[in-house]
Amino acid sequence: MLGAILGDIVGSPFEFDRGKKIKNFGPLFSDNSGYTDDTVMTVAVADALMNAGIDSDIGNIKKEVIKSMKDWGRRYLDSGFGAKFIWWLMLEDENPYGSWGNGSAMRVSAVGWLYDSMERTREVARATAEVTHNHPEGIKGAECTAAAIYMARTGKTKEEIKQYIIDEFGYDLSRTLDEIRPDYHHVESCQETVPEAVTAFLEGEDFEDVVRRAVSLGGDCDTLTCIATSMAEAFYGFPEEYREDTLNRIPEEMNEVYQRFAAQLEKDNEIKIMYAEPDDYIPEEIRKKYKLGEYAREN
Repeated sequence: MLGAILGDIVGSPFEFDRGKKIKNFGPLFSDNSGYTDDTVMTVAVADALMNAGIDSDIGNIKKEVIKSMKDWGRRYLDSGFGAKFIWWLMLEDENPYGSWGNGSAMRVSAVGWLYDSMERTREVARATAEVTHNHPEGIKGAECTAAAIYMARTGKTKEEIKQYIIDEFGYDLSRTLDEIRPDYHHVESCQETVPEAVTAFLEGEDFEDVVRRAVSLGGDCDTLTCIATSMAEAFYGFPEEYREDTLNRIPEEMNEVYQRFAAQLEKDNEIKIMYAEPDDYIPEEIRKKYKLGEYAREN
């Protein structure tokens, strides 16, 4: 979840194709780096899922997501929401409006962390999308992003993640970033944001490299980078040197939701460790923390 927030913050100064399309744009954070609607909705969905409870039925999850997104969205109405989403936020009507926009994918990262099976992860991701983005492309973008996070945090290789995305979602991942970059422009659809974000994640050599590669594409840069770095965090872990800079750029009430989310994951990790089999995949940083020995995997 924090990876998504960092990606939004770092990408925000370059949105709308501002700046050169390069990786070496200087320090990740600048005076112009700030959160946008991507962070607000990432926090809103995480808050909703924790309030609903891990074992909640889909109907209740949808109710909590709607309630939370409207609450958080109305508090931060000037954070960069699109016109249709503002309209949905302000109406008492809770019906979706058929969007295929990339908002369904940028807000879904918490789903990839909270659930213990791919089936449940995709089911909940679908639910978080359907409350507004009930177009098939909007749903697909959310499911793909959550699935990639789930696979990354459970030890799958990048090649396995790539093949799953191709097989399950039909995204074209054949182009390199160098092939995408020259003609890429500001677009807010899932179908023209999620594959590019996945490619930035796949080509990246570490967490920061994923951030920089995503930013180098331009376009809807905060959202694209938010999606790419949500996957990178699950694969590489979140670099400690960027934690303070990230958390200092969001309001305290958002920070509180993140801290509650992190605490829940910590508790879940401790329970999993208690019941882990010798061959179960446990992320390397967790093995080190609990002195469980070395674990290596190919990137």
